[in-house]
Amino acid sequence: MKALVYQGPRDVAVVEVPDAGIERPTDALVKVTSTNICGSDLHMYEGRTTMETGRTLGHENLGEVIETGSGVDRVKVGDRVCLPFNVGCGFCANCERGFTGFCLSVDSDTPGGAYGFAAMGTYAGGQAEYLRVPWADFNCLVLPEDAEEKENDYVMLADIFPTGYHATELADVSPGESVVVYGGGPVGLMAAYSARLRGASQVLVVDRQPDRLRLAEEAGAVAVDDSGGDHVDRILELTGGGADKGCECVGYQAHDPQGEERPEATMNDLVASVRATGAIGVVGVFLPQDDGAPNDLAQEGKLPFDFGQFWFKGQRIGTGQANVKAYNRRLGRLIRHGRAKPSLIVSHELPLDEAPSAYRHFDDRDDGWTKVVLKP
Repeated sequence: MKALVYQGPRDVAVVEVPDAGIERPTDALVKVTSTNICGSDLHMYEGRTTMETGRTLGHENLGEVIETGSGVDRVKVGDRVCLPFNVGCGFCANCERGFTGFCLSVDSDTPGGAYGFAAMGTYAGGQAEYLRVPWADFNCLVLPEDAEEKENDYVMLADIFPTGYHATELADVSPGESVVVYGGGPVGLMAAYSARLRGASQVLVVDRQPDRLRLAEEAGAVAVDDSGGDHVDRILELTGGGADKGCECVGYQAHDPQGEERPEATMNDLVASVRATGAIGVVGVFLPQDDGAPNDLAQEGKLPFDFGQFWFKGQRIGTGQANVKAYNRRLGRLIRHGRAKPSLIVSHELPLDEAPSAYRHFDDRDDGWTKVVLKP
């Protein structure tokens, strides 16, 4: 089968690899019909992780079940399914508590597994023609009858829609509150979109890419351009002294307007932008080790954090990757009933063969390349 594999920093290629197949009785085999390029894929693409060469990328996947193992009961051949990027068993102590992003049964040295992701098990990614799904009865979200018609919406349930929503959950966004989101990429836009779904009265999105700022406005948010460096003052002015809640959707590769990498920038800006006693949800990726970081501290996964101001303001922070299964069924109902359309951020639909070029455009932040859906 064809698959997109990682060959080294900024080097991916579509090649022939051994066919995916059933390995355990609880597996399903899915023919992939949509798979997204995620901002997290770029961390691996740029060589900033421990991603092994030869592995297939892709953790935002949707497709049709074409085979099931003898131990699969609920999921049937012919079902159209969306796969959470988390691989979870459903029965370990963490999965039982809803923390499927930190499954203890996955083949990883740390809690949590994912398709085609560094340091999260050996599971092949779905930027390929076929994908093996472990613990299929638990991991497959079977989609309703409009699955094909709204496929670009439903595929967002694999990661970015639940992850954006998770940011607002961690920040405990409530109706009538003001929310500032740092990062106008796909997850940041979904966080802003989710804040509005949760009833926020005012949502601000901080970024400097014109296409992202335009999309933020289309999603009903106030766009705040941080290229001039006065964005915190602007937020304080617009919110009357600070947003009630904040969301970090950039992560450890945050840059200042001059292009210098400052991994602590968005965290400290959020402390300054959120009012006293406010809450901050952090879903941007931060790593315990980053050999490509700009300084010794950051290489060890550590930040010069404005803790004194954070403590003095009595703020609180929630962190971590989204436990997708906690949200995907409910968010899927919003799509089904026309209450949510996360595909609003999709800029390109491309065949799998064009994935290497799409990675280059997305990594270069070329104008208009906001979200790519690959169609194997």
